[in-house]
Amino acid sequence: MKHLKTIGLVLFLLGLITFVSSLFVGSFSIKQSELNTLLNENEKQNLLESFQTEIADKNFASAFEFTNKITSVFSAKNEELKTLQQWDKVMWNSPQEFALPIVKSAAQGSIKNNKTFWLLITIGLCCFGGLIFILPDLNLYKTKGVKNENVFKSSIKSQGIVGIITGAFLISFYILLYWFPSYIVSWVLIVDPISELLSGNPASQWFLYGLLYTLIMLVMGIRMLIKYRGNKYQIFRTISVMFFQTAFAFLIPEILVRLNQPYMDFKNIWPLDYDFFFQWNLDQLIASGGIGIFMLVWGILLFAIAVPVFTYFYGKRWYCSWVCGCGGLAETMGDPFRQLSNKTLKAWKIERISIHSVLVFAVLMTIATLYSYFSGEYQILGVETSSIQKTYGFLIGSAFAGVVGTGFYPLMGNRMWCRFGCPLAGYIGIIQKFKSKFRITTNGGQCISCGNCSTYCEMGIDVRWYAQRGQNIVRSSCVGCGVCSAVCPRGVLKLENGSEIKRVNDNPILIGDKNIQVIHETF
Repeated sequence: MKHLKTIGLVLFLLGLITFVSSLFVGSFSIKQSELNTLLNENEKQNLLESFQTEIADKNFASAFEFTNKITSVFSAKNEELKTLQQWDKVMWNSPQEFALPIVKSAAQGSIKNNKTFWLLITIGLCCFGGLIFILPDLNLYKTKGVKNENVFKSSIKSQGIVGIITGAFLISFYILLYWFPSYIVSWVLIVDPISELLSGNPASQWFLYGLLYTLIMLVMGIRMLIKYRGNKYQIFRTISVMFFQTAFAFLIPEILVRLNQPYMDFKNIWPLDYDFFFQWNLDQLIASGGIGIFMLVWGILLFAIAVPVFTYFYGKRWYCSWVCGCGGLAETMGDPFRQLSNKTLKAWKIERISIHSVLVFAVLMTIATLYSYFSGEYQILGVETSSIQKTYGFLIGSAFAGVVGTGFYPLMGNRMWCRFGCPLAGYIGIIQKFKSKFRITTNGGQCISCGNCSTYCEMGIDVRWYAQRGQNIVRSSCVGCGVCSAVCPRGVLKLENGSEIKRVNDNPILIGDKNIQVIHETF
């Protein structure tokens, strides 16, 4: 079995190396007629002549060289227009917003002509190698359950050199995805066949991301099913997040596009789905007729009614650990890094300030957005609504949620985004803290202080502190993943939905005389 795991690792690394190397394969050349088709009217007027002179019918050795040339021409033309004070013609958008389709259309060579082959030897080989590496674990664990020893001896799982390299790769991927998508045009080309099969359209960088996200969750979800196969709760919730990501976040939205309907992830809830109330989205939904209105009403009902009701009965776990795609990736791909979460009191203080600040930011941005939508005024207190949206999108939607939230898995744990940044987690957490039946009950008399529960708490909760005192855990940050219970060797911890009134102190520790009891401090 050890040899089989080695083979799986080698295949995965070969696929990954080929995937990265594909960025440097092929050349780029575009004709004038193609430029005419790709550039919109405003850009035709301002850029067409410059592009025809500097770009058309010329060969470029890589996507990096071609993109840099496009950016250079774009910037030079913009500066010229600003100098002439032709403000109505100045292009305020980023060149990356239209560079990707130009670079993609200009691609020449093996990848453009053999997309399916490259798909198989890159993404396909990574998935196959990953499964070969994972499946032997069925025989590795002779008894059902979780094997926890030696986790901090692994370089990738304990901020070693392999973990740092992995984190650097993930961070680099997100930076390219969000801000330099034309650099990864080869990856977008590779997934064209799947995009055309599902939606009938060529792939974008977001389809590439959605596909990779889903495949990683499925492969690493199988790992979770094997690792926690002795725990029914872990099996059911892992299958749940795999299903919701594959069906609701990936397949259904693509099929909707194929049917000429608005793209929508029906499980994505405001304020996590922060652009739900943006004008372009509202206009699109309203213009789509009955199904668009249904989507609009559905989205409103989710955050206004479904979140409070489900959280009251089941706590934060119904969404964060059973439905959410962010949580699903954290629980599958991020599981090897859950022990890296900071458990200090200082981190807890920062967490509470950070996540609620993001929630306030999201609420204020949405209020400004709706005010502008209904009033027609696009400034509030002298600040443009669009600038607020762009600031939130850059700082929170991209940098925090993507670059830090996922890229930092191997460096700071797998729930950085959920713990410190997700506005929906902040919203649900407030309800869970003050108006929910969910709690994790503890049996202090059975606790042996091994620390497994605290070590594996991805949300940075010192579970052992509560367990030693027999105190129920009702922290707003707890996502109810149940891993603390799964790794406890004595069955001290149990996830329950009980009486709301008694959920904090319904398990006092009795010492000696029956009239003496420890009064628990409530957090």
